[in-house]
Amino acid sequence: MRITDIQRCEVRPGRLVEWTLSPATVATAAGLPEDSRPPAYIQESHIRTARTVRDGGLFVPTWLGTVFDLPGPVDLDVLQEALRAWTVRHETLRSGFRWTGGSGEGLRRFTLDAGDVSLHRERVGDFTDPDALVRHLENRFDTVADALRWPNLIYAAVVRDDSTSVYMAFDHSNVDAYSLHGIAAEISELYTAGLEGRGPVVRTPAASYVDFCELERADADRIDDSHETVARWREFIRRCDGTLPGFPVDLGLEPGGPLPPQKMICEPLADAGAAAAFEAYCRPYGGSLVGLLAATALIVQELGGQSVYRTVVPFHTRVKSRWSDSVGWYVGGAPIEVPVTGSPGLPEVLRTVRAALQAARPLARMPLARVLSLLGTDFRPTSPDLYSIVSYVDARGIPGADRWAEQRAYGLLRVSYGDQVCVWVSRLPDGLWLASRYPDTDVAAKNMRLYVERLRDLVAATVS
Repeated sequence: MRITDIQRCEVRPGRLVEWTLSPATVATAAGLPEDSRPPAYIQESHIRTARTVRDGGLFVPTWLGTVFDLPGPVDLDVLQEALRAWTVRHETLRSGFRWTGGSGEGLRRFTLDAGDVSLHRERVGDFTDPDALVRHLENRFDTVADALRWPNLIYAAVVRDDSTSVYMAFDHSNVDAYSLHGIAAEISELYTAGLEGRGPVVRTPAASYVDFCELERADADRIDDSHETVARWREFIRRCDGTLPGFPVDLGLEPGGPLPPQKMICEPLADAGAAAAFEAYCRPYGGSLVGLLAATALIVQELGGQSVYRTVVPFHTRVKSRWSDSVGWYVGGAPIEVPVTGSPGLPEVLRTVRAALQAARPLARMPLARVLSLLGTDFRPTSPDLYSIVSYVDARGIPGADRWAEQRAYGLLRVSYGDQVCVWVSRLPDGLWLASRYPDTDVAAKNMRLYVERLRDLVAATVS
């Protein structure tokens, strides 16, 4: 599934229909007692950062979403039931948070029973101009899939005679990018079963991200500032001059300036053959993730002149198979340092990255927000991104991946404001796909173009 933004996901005209949680569902939620299961640290950090940024006068949408096609004339009643059934299967989507205390200090969860969830459908109208449709969808997703409101999800369908495009948007607190990859297959299966009158699709119950939040937080709260994980983060942050690492090239930003708008790059990095050759070349060192980080270390040294590449590598926290099909935000970060002095070659840097990842990966299981609280560090978050990332996922084995092209399936990222660089590289059936958002400055645009071109060159150079 290619990662992109809503402007580049093949939006086509049609009749627009939208679904939100029904007024009856919202009213029931308002009267619910507290759910004792707390937010995950990453959820709480996300929501508090959103409030800080909003209080500073800037609205920064942070939703994630997906779009995919269903073939033929649509049955909206059947589609609505498929969307409802899928929603109630993933408990985090029927769970939200309330502020408690006079100053909004506490964040408390509430969770609806599956039987109390229903959807409200509204016909919006016919759109003949794709650009007008994009503007409407983005505005609606910004408004509804917002970290500081609940419900914070919205579904839509653009209906045409020969096909229907289904759009689904969620605040980041409930989903990560990996969660998006399975949605097209699951909704398509439910919808097809409904059309054919086969009755409810019987699937293994999805493990609850809400349960995961409780378990992860309880584990995190057992450590104190003497824990090895905290000590390693403390030393890493010290070597980053007391903060978390950004992308180590000139982005044309003014120190202390306002949060800049962002732009996005979305393009192929390598075809299927080159992607396979790159993986084969990197496999003795740990695979394509190691290769991408090693290549990045060499490129940013060339562009920025730093003798050490420091970054935080995102890893999923679905360490047990029970969480594999669960929708949620299962992401942690591992800090690594990659020396690149003395003009090392790619094999030498690959070995360095492999050792760094092996040593650091266990740290990703401890939520960074918990570590920072134990360090007594307040980075006063004014950006939705605490640090820059280079992420890699091999998505070819995800159920339904072989149909993504025919379904026109995309994962959607909202590009709004931010002072960091985030890079996502996906291994898809047709090769490597790169998406990145970065500050919208001339300097950043120039250096990010150089980065992508050099990365493409280094991947190609491994093809024998």
